[in-house]
Amino acid sequence: MFRLFLLFLALWCVAPAGFGQDPMFSQFYSAPLQLNAAFAGTSFAPRIALNYRNQWPAHNAPANAYVTYAASYDQAIERLNSGFGLMLLSDAAGDGILKTNQAVLAYSYRVRINRDMGLKFGIDAGLSQVALDWDRLIFLDQIDPLNGPVDPAGNPYPTQEVRPEELSKTWFDVGAGLLLYAPRFYVGLSAKHLTTPDQSFLGLNDNLQAGLPLRLSLHAGTELRFKTGNKRGWAAFVSPNVLLLRQGEFAQVNAGAYLGYGPVFAGTWYRHTLTNADAVIALVGFQKGIFKLGYSFDLTVSELTLPGSGGAHELSVLINFDKSEALQARRRASRYNDCFNMFR
Repeated sequence: MFRLFLLFLALWCVAPAGFGQDPMFSQFYSAPLQLNAAFAGTSFAPRIALNYRNQWPAHNAPANAYVTYAASYDQAIERLNSGFGLMLLSDAAGDGILKTNQAVLAYSYRVRINRDMGLKFGIDAGLSQVALDWDRLIFLDQIDPLNGPVDPAGNPYPTQEVRPEELSKTWFDVGAGLLLYAPRFYVGLSAKHLTTPDQSFLGLNDNLQAGLPLRLSLHAGTELRFKTGNKRGWAAFVSPNVLLLRQGEFAQVNAGAYLGYGPVFAGTWYRHTLTNADAVIALVGFQKGIFKLGYSFDLTVSELTLPGSGGAHELSVLINFDKSEALQARRRASRYNDCFNMFR
């Protein structure tokens, strides 16, 4: 495992430059399959996750700069030491000028190292489609100094740009991941886009990096339990976490902590890119039975500024049947113990 960790750090440092980037949720723990396929089946019972993100809603143009939706389902098959999952994701950039849709299947296999420690191997595979609304693009040669991109009659000025033959592309993609966990900590490694698919509408260009760049992530956390829940009081724990992410020339570090106390939870994170501070993330939420609702806000601290961007709003809904009373009793009787409370 240590050698794999060193290999990952080497890849993270020398990952090739590229121009495509994946949408990412600030509440990464509420979209586990997007982070690492090895998270498939980390609950006894089925888990359904719904995610929504609206980034930079106050940006001057367009009105909806980046809007992302995701839905996932996963569950464990104990007799097979396996987990299965399905994730659907839709991302609209530039008020829908560029749309991306994904459907991904995930599988994980668990190896028990000892009574308390386990190792999960994960792989995901699926289809992605990207579509470009060419007619809504505005090029430099269309902008008139007096009238802007449209004439007085409201018709757009012509452009000399050549329209691509295809405005939609579909490709097959594969990812893989590892997850080492124990009662008090977890460490995960994941690699997305192992096939580095070509998503260009204009064809490969020798001056550009060919294909969607590899996305590498290292995520780790620990769990400190202050109180065990019982009939006399609520359970309480705090979970510090860190997420390192690199894709092409883009890299970021997220560090923060998640606090759970009975039905209420909250958290705060700080996100920094390679060149500048990006955002402070605040989270609040409530959990009742099998339902868990979380809201977070990304407070922009970069030069873009909060008034200019509007930050980012994110909403997550988790339906985890593992939280039912019957399965909670089953979990307490189980010999397996882990630190994935924040993911449930």
